[in-house]
Amino acid sequence: MPPTSNLLLYLHKIYHLGNLLFIVLGLILLIVGGNWLLKAAVALSLRLAIPKIVIGMTVVSFATSAPELIVSINAALEGFPDIALGNVVGSNIANLGLVLAITVLMGNIDVRKNFYTTDWPVMMVASLLFVGFIYFDGVLQQYEGVIMVVFLFLFLVYLLRFQKTAVVDEMPEDDELLPLYQTVLYLGIGGTALWGGSELLIDGATGMAEAFGVSDRVIAITVVSVGTSIPEMAASIIAVLKKEKAISLGNLIGSNIFNLLAVLGITSIITPIKVVDEELLSSDVFWMLGISFLILPLVFFPKGLRLGWRDGIILLAFYTTFVYLTLA
Repeated sequence: MPPTSNLLLYLHKIYHLGNLLFIVLGLILLIVGGNWLLKAAVALSLRLAIPKIVIGMTVVSFATSAPELIVSINAALEGFPDIALGNVVGSNIANLGLVLAITVLMGNIDVRKNFYTTDWPVMMVASLLFVGFIYFDGVLQQYEGVIMVVFLFLFLVYLLRFQKTAVVDEMPEDDELLPLYQTVLYLGIGGTALWGGSELLIDGATGMAEAFGVSDRVIAITVVSVGTSIPEMAASIIAVLKKEKAISLGNLIGSNIFNLLAVLGITSIITPIKVVDEELLSSDVFWMLGISFLILPLVFFPKGLRLGWRDGIILLAFYTTFVYLTLA
């Protein structure tokens, strides 16, 4: 083999090793960040006497949705609208089909009625609002982004004033009231670690995916969306291991609401987002609506107001089918 070919092969291997290193470092940062963020969230719920699911749907959701926001704004500004859209749509599907599936496979989640009277309906309204705005003209306009952000603001005001706990807290005696400075420190470091970890993971994963020559939409809907859903997964798994399932479920539903209303809302206010790949409208958005709707019957059947391992298998099967059909 000529020396030039050997050098190119060597550089190619270094490039792939660099991507792999980014992925590993990203995962480590995400796990550590998820742990810190959870500690801060529990401490905040105690200090403010706010139900944990509210903290999960606001503070934790916003921190774990930060990577989607950064990725979508950068992608839209740099002329890659399909990455901005695919990232959010794919993340919402992954949050429920992958993250929630793994969470309930690790242990049952008992749900109270506020889940289906408030949280799930708002997630569905947010999903339908987004699809309604983008489906007919293929563009998410600035004024539509403003409507989405206003809707999010009204929801948060309602949540903080009226929401009651929607999930049974199994181990309230384990709750730890941290000093305020420590809570803020954990919140800041945890959020930063999640953001940094996601950036590394996305850079590494996108670098490896591009080597296979797939489209922006396919990269966004699979690789990037899973990468930006890793913070939700880290926060949720750590929450379940520590018996803080209220934060786990609230975080996932809250993240989906934030992804649609805050991430796409803010991104489209900065610059309108136009669909490039029509598959996003003809397929992906319907998968997102489908899995969002599926959560409600799963909560009621076979055992009322509970998500268990059978539901986890159904959600995982749904997500695997979606990824297979996207890559096929």
